[in-house]
Amino acid sequence: MGSVTAVPHPRTEAAGPARSGRRSLAVTLLSGALGAAVALLASRQGWARGTATVAGGDFPLTVKGSDVTGVPAALAIVGLAALVAVFAVRRSGRLLVSALLALSGAGIAVASVLGASDSSALDEQAATASGNTAATAAGIGHTGWPYVAAAAGALILLAGLLALRHGRTWPAMSGRYERDGRPRPRKAKPVDPDRPEDLWKALDRGEDPTGPDTAPDPDRP
Repeated sequence: MGSVTAVPHPRTEAAGPARSGRRSLAVTLLSGALGAAVALLASRQGWARGTATVAGGDFPLTVKGSDVTGVPAALAIVGLAALVAVFAVRRSGRLLVSALLALSGAGIAVASVLGASDSSALDEQAATASGNTAATAAGIGHTGWPYVAAAAGALILLAGLLALRHGRTWPAMSGRYERDGRPRPRKAKPVDPDRPEDLWKALDRGEDPTGPDTAPDPDRP
């Protein structure tokens, strides 16, 4: 018997990168959208609590993430917009938007970790509640929501890194336009001068029904 040599089929070789591109696209969409949603949710939750001393006793205080820092919520919106824009642009534009997506995630994570131990917002509430500008909050405690927001930022960062790595293989949102952004011209349809409805349709399309492309149908008697 003769020896048999296995030669990889070109389609088999191309299928690997295609599957990898689809997986990276799905992971990017999921992690980016989930990260933005969780970051917005976490910024509306209580990040810290404490008490302020007033005439009637201790007054409970609670501050939300948006009271501590507005960075995570703002960057979550920026990241979500960048995630959509990744599929609307190509080449260098896609690289820039992907970098913006990654930076948004990194910014959310850093701001959230820094805000996890911040008590300045509680002190402001204590000063307002007591009427004493020098008053500070007591019995301060922090929740886990800042770290949830940081994890959401990590998801957005992952989406940005995947877009930077695999974005060049992803399809654009629409192929209707040329690279210069102008719509592709439509080819004029032949008009039969013996059919009035064809003449009216040509006029509606902005075409000249009496132009050189107008010719009678040779199959008609």
